[in-house]
Amino acid sequence: MPTTPVYIICSPRPQVGKTLIARLLCEFQLLKNGDVVAFDINLKEPSLLEYLPSITEIADIMDTSGKMRLMDRVIADDGIAKVIDLGFHAFDEFFKMSEEIGFMKEAVRRNVAPMVLFVGDSDRVSMHGHEMLRHQVPHANLITIDNEFVARGELPEALTRGHTLRVSALPLFLKTYIDRLTFSFTDYLRQEKDSSTELHQWIRRNYHSFREIELNLILQRS
Repeated sequence: MPTTPVYIICSPRPQVGKTLIARLLCEFQLLKNGDVVAFDINLKEPSLLEYLPSITEIADIMDTSGKMRLMDRVIADDGIAKVIDLGFHAFDEFFKMSEEIGFMKEAVRRNVAPMVLFVGDSDRVSMHGHEMLRHQVPHANLITIDNEFVARGELPEALTRGHTLRVSALPLFLKTYIDRLTFSFTDYLRQEKDSSTELHQWIRRNYHSFREIELNLILQRS
C-alpha cells in the first residue's frame, strides 16, 4: 500500500541548517508530487514560513491543544507528504510527546511513515540528542544529516552507525545566494541551462538523496 511520509528535520542545537534541509525537501516534494504540507516549529531561527509561506503553517507544541492539532494533521494518511522543521527549543518536548502518545507505533498502524532527519554535529548536546533518538526511533526511520557546512570534518562515529545523508558544503557566495527569501531550488534547475554548474549539481544531488529515502520507504512496505 502507498505510505504517507512525515519528515521531521531536527537538532537540539541552533544554526545547523535544519531550515535549509526542510526547504530542499519541500521543494523536492512539490516538484515530484505537486503537493506538500510543512509545519514550522521555530522561535528565533530562520523560519521556513518566510521561505515557503504558501505551504507552511506555524505549529506550537508548548501546550496540549497545540500538540493535538499538530498530531491530528501529521497522523493523517491522506497521501500528502508532511515536513516538520523542528526548532531546537522544541526538540526535547516534541520527542517526549512522541514517546508518551506512542506516535511511531500509531503512525505505522495508520499507514504513515515518520522519518526523522537528525542534523548532526560533534558537540555533547548533539551526541546526547542522537542517542535519545536511537532508543526511541526505529533504526530504519532515523537518518543522520551530515551537513558539511556546519560539521567541518568527520562526524563522530556514534552518529554515523546508521543511515547517513551527506549535504556537501557550498562556497560562501553560493550559500549567501540560496539564503535569499526569494530563491527557489527548483526554479534554478529549470532556468539554469548549464547543468554543470556547482549549484545545479548540488541541488540535483540532494534531490536524488531524497528520492533514495522514498524508495527505501517503498521497499520497507513491500
